[in-house]
Amino acid sequence: MTPPAGKGQPRQAEPRTTATSGIAGQTVLITGGTGSFGNRVASHLSALGPRRIRIFSRDEKKQWEMQQRLPDFEYIIGDVRDPERLRSALRGVDLVFHAAALKQVPSCEAYPYEAFQTNTVGSHNLCEAALRAGVRTVVALSTDKAVKPVNAMGMSKAMMEKIVCSRNQVPLDTRFCCVRYGNVMGSRGSVIPLFRKQIEAGGPITITVGHMTRFLMTLDESVDLVVHAMSHAMGGEIFVRKAPAATIADLARALIAKYGDGADVAIRTVGIRPGEKIDEVLVNEYELRRAEETDEYFTIHPEYRVPAGTVHYPVGTEYTSANTRRLTSSEEIGALLDRVGLVEYYI
Repeated sequence: MTPPAGKGQPRQAEPRTTATSGIAGQTVLITGGTGSFGNRVASHLSALGPRRIRIFSRDEKKQWEMQQRLPDFEYIIGDVRDPERLRSALRGVDLVFHAAALKQVPSCEAYPYEAFQTNTVGSHNLCEAALRAGVRTVVALSTDKAVKPVNAMGMSKAMMEKIVCSRNQVPLDTRFCCVRYGNVMGSRGSVIPLFRKQIEAGGPITITVGHMTRFLMTLDESVDLVVHAMSHAMGGEIFVRKAPAATIADLARALIAKYGDGADVAIRTVGIRPGEKIDEVLVNEYELRRAEETDEYFTIHPEYRVPAGTVHYPVGTEYTSANTRRLTSSEEIGALLDRVGLVEYYI
């Protein structure tokens, strides 16, 4: 297989863009806004001069805690499963970042209908409410687990992508698009806090399968991706930011080297969990043939609007955590850990 993304392949020109969608003077709503991503993107956007930022989520405790740090935002209790509540929250909104989701693989495996209700039906509700409200742009957050999904979380997110990206098959004033990324290192649910707690306790670190690979992205990079998508969307695209990857074993060793204070912390393999893959895929072989590529991003165009000049890799080529740039040394991974930030949100 000929790997994409910086592996000696020719690059395409920058993708076609619309006029930059500015934040200044706009009202922005973030669903799931009290999560790791919501906290960081809200802080980032607040520096760009929006008229108002609304945080929409169902957890009153997290809203109260966030309001102590960021009191100038508007906070709305609600659930994306409730269409009427969404319609009320979206009145007067210009831009939406849709981050509300059930994203823990084990809990979604145990309760797949709950994952479907929030991730799939909730996203449909949001799209309908956004159309009624005259929202200008909706950016929905997805995951590498939505590509060739093998678990309930990925399946529910794959359907979310289809629902969101299908909207612009007909002329609309609202542009809908998705972003897709792998493991966000500074987010709740990352394996990093678990490993750190195990190191602090003297070990062992428990890993699933040592050669399992995962993309590694910081929260700031995930925010850059959604802002890029908002600025470049014509409607129906999936935007992917390229990211390095590491094996779980190399990540564990890097964390021991960085936080273990020289201790000899054991690593114990416990086996793969239900719904897990050895390697993740960010762009599959079908999508790659209608994608535009730059040094940092893939833009996957919808089947109903493929521009001329997209990348044409050999049939079967994918962009995966196995063929992206691999981080192997503790120094390389440690440097990335230094950039993670927002430690207080996930420890």
